[in-house]
Amino acid sequence: MMANSGTACPIIGFGAWAPDVGEERTTRAKQWLGSALKIGYRHIDTAYAYGTEKAVGDAIRESGIERENIFVVSKLPPHHHGRVAESLQETLDNLGFEWLDMYLMHWPIAAPYEGDDTGTPKALPTINDTWEQMEQCLQTGKCKAIGVSNCSIKMLEQLLKTVKVKPAQNQVEMHPYLAQNDLLAFCRERDIAVVAYTPSGMCSRVKKHPPTILSLRTTGTNVVRNDPVIVELAAKYNVTPTQIILAWHLSREVVVIPKSTNEGRQKENFNLPTLKAEDIKKIDGLDRGQRICNKPDENGLVWGMSAEQLGWV
Repeated sequence: MMANSGTACPIIGFGAWAPDVGEERTTRAKQWLGSALKIGYRHIDTAYAYGTEKAVGDAIRESGIERENIFVVSKLPPHHHGRVAESLQETLDNLGFEWLDMYLMHWPIAAPYEGDDTGTPKALPTINDTWEQMEQCLQTGKCKAIGVSNCSIKMLEQLLKTVKVKPAQNQVEMHPYLAQNDLLAFCRERDIAVVAYTPSGMCSRVKKHPPTILSLRTTGTNVVRNDPVIVELAAKYNVTPTQIILAWHLSREVVVIPKSTNEGRQKENFNLPTLKAEDIKKIDGLDRGQRICNKPDENGLVWGMSAEQLGWV
């Protein structure tokens, strides 16, 4: 898919999130990233917050594939909104690269920077302030394109008032239970490519329980993939439920970044059927506005940000 920046982005990507447990973000991540590259994935999505940037860089170098032939995405963490250039350089150092193909603002609302220990409260940058810094990074050549993530229509409307360069991408949670049709139409009208994370409706998160022990918790286990409509269509096309869901995204011209550590599933996710119009319509009918990966808690907060601030309600 071609972004408004003129940058070509493979429509099927591969997510590089991993839990912060043992060697999951290092040795093991490099192994399953290497497997994905061998299969043919040429779009890798990581983030400063994922802790896998070094593994991504190592896997790409060890693959023998030319750096120019792989579309690499990373993201600015919310607590670095006041130091975008420095954070981008840290990301490049972690990867061992000279440039990124796409640099995304991971969240549209800033958080305090831990390194600021002056004790003097400072006003946090707005999305517009942060974007101005990202535009400056674009001029350095250290990233070929810039975009956003987790941006609602409300946040995009605020951002677009002052941009000199429009976001090339908006990466958001999207799956059949959260189709985000209004947001997709809004972005399409403004030539902003939409990228779906949690594209099959599966999301893994690390929680502390008890507080001193890390354990992996999978949220929304198979809830979308086990939907009767998805299961029926998987049988009809003789593929997996995940392949059906990913094919639905492609029918909507949405970029997908599934992730699997299993080589067999990596191959499946890279080879998708073409769905008939009537079957696409059946999946369209499953939308219920249900967030699974970044669902607001009982206080209406998402990683400390209110759903209202984010424009999710």
